[in-house]
Amino acid sequence: MSSDNTKSQEKTAKNAASETTDTYGMLKPGATVRIYQKIKETNIKGEEKERVQYFEGMIIAKKHGREKGGTITVRKMSAGVEVEKIFPLNLPTITKIEIKKQAEVHRAKLYFLKRGYKKKLKEKKAI
Repeated sequence: MSSDNTKSQEKTAKNAASETTDTYGMLKPGATVRIYQKIKETNIKGEEKERVQYFEGMIIAKKHGREKGGTITVRKMSAGVEVEKIFPLNLPTITKIEIKKQAEVHRAKLYFLKRGYKKKLKEKKAI
């Protein structure tokens, strides 16, 4: 019985790993993504609590592909202030990455969005 449980756990781990690699392959500049990340916090009493927080924004750069040190830069507007965050793709605290929509872009790095690009990017048709 215990060998069956370990085999099923290995299969689910492999499935989860294959799903994340599929998602990483679909991450492209211009995609609006929601990245779920585990956050550890300590309250006044000194107890550690873990919660999941998401960061939703547009990918403006993807560097080093699927390498160990691969990263994506995500940018969002928060209360009138632009916020950028760099996420390593192999970060163990990232639980899930959802792709919301994909914009049609012709550049690998969308740094022109930082300088106040006023036009709205065209959205690709959903597959």
